[in-house]
Amino acid sequence: MRHALPLFGRGLALTLEISFFGILGATLLGFGVALCLFFKPKVLKSLAKGYSELARNTPLLIQLFFLYYGLHEVGFSFSALVCAVLGVVFLGGAYMAESFLLGFKALNRVQLESSLSLGLSKWQSLLFVLLPQSLAISLPSLGANVIFLLKETSVVSAIALADLMFVAKDLIGIYYKTNEALVLLVLSYLVVLLPLSGLFVFLEKHYKKKTC
Repeated sequence: MRHALPLFGRGLALTLEISFFGILGATLLGFGVALCLFFKPKVLKSLAKGYSELARNTPLLIQLFFLYYGLHEVGFSFSALVCAVLGVVFLGGAYMAESFLLGFKALNRVQLESSLSLGLSKWQSLLFVLLPQSLAISLPSLGANVIFLLKETSVVSAIALADLMFVAKDLIGIYYKTNEALVLLVLSYLVVLLPLSGLFVFLEKHYKKKTC
């Protein structure tokens, strides 16, 4: 199966590309949604709640089919790669929002009121007072979401993207080397996920020390 290693390498590169842009977009979207839910502007809060419920209660596979096949039927065509990234952003944003909101809610609201009384705006209070403290609380949940979303990219093969799962299924179908292909698949994910998990453990300890 040595000839399969370059294929797994390209599959891993595609998986990482989708994961990077998808998780980055999901983090930004989730942060915005969390702000809407925390500061509670009525219209935005309702929209944020509706989006969160829709995203968390529909599988990524269904979302990908809608983006890739459904939108095409109404005149909006995107490449499979763009649809994969958008799907991860859409799904991940809801989970990231819950993680950020968890951190915000864990803080005493008196801190926000105190910072406002000192003359800081809401945004300054958020960036310089609430966010640094809430990150230490949210980080374990954010890290779990990153790993979850990276693993969820395994379904993008359904829209003909040659990611790790696609390569493994292709090799099994051609060479009937099921065990070898699955071992390479597991090892490919472990190469990424184990260091990533260790990084988040390190960051969590680092932020806890800073906030203690």
